[in-house]
Amino acid sequence: MGKKLWYKLEKNQLARFVLSAGVGFLVDISIFYLLYHNLLTQKRYHIFGTEFRNSTVSLAISYCLGVVVNFLITKYLVFTESTSSSGKQFFRFVSVAIIGFFANLGVIDILIHYFNMYPPLARPVAMLSLFFASFFVHKFFSFSLSLRHQHVPQTSNRASN
Repeated sequence: MGKKLWYKLEKNQLARFVLSAGVGFLVDISIFYLLYHNLLTQKRYHIFGTEFRNSTVSLAISYCLGVVVNFLITKYLVFTESTSSSGKQFFRFVSVAIIGFFANLGVIDILIHYFNMYPPLARPVAMLSLFFASFFVHKFFSFSLSLRHQHVPQTSNRASN
């Protein structure tokens, strides 16, 4: 049963994307937590003449590291059939990630300030709220795959003839 389940997961692109995003997110949330609680101990930081909250600086750093991990896994394990150049894929992936960063930042800001949610808890809630949109954006934009490029396993009709 275990091998059969693993085979089904291995052949399911969405399942592989969930795994990829999950690993990237574990990197992101782990670093976010460490930064927020252990390394960035001030409530506010002044960077380039602008004041940022601890949660914003923690998110920026952790998100970038999570994006790199997620890109590598997504490129080599999820959307392997893409023929776009690695540079083009990475540029598009990062472009989507930048938009995703600001979407996450907005959701986190709402959760923290309007719902008084604890920042390390607001981070996964924000990520989950944006997850499924990112699958389709990365599939069709970052890796230039359309519905007609779907991999359909070929089966032999000779045995049934």
